[in-house]
Amino acid sequence: MVSLACDVEEPSGPFGMKGVGEVGMNGPLPVVANAVHAACGADVHQAPLTTERVLKAMKRGKK
Repeated sequence: MVSLACDVEEPSGPFGMKGVGEVGMNGPLPVVANAVHAACGADVHQAPLTTERVLKAMKRGKK
């Protein structure tokens, strides 16, 4: 991982820096979970979305 400094001061970060790498980590999981739900009705609320968790959620939904 590489940190790059910009000429813009960010008052909330150390030494005027702010991290942006975390933002890309939060988006994909909910999107994939929603796609799984739309495709097969499985509500999986725990990462990672393994085959076993998806199958177990599908079985729970068929009750």
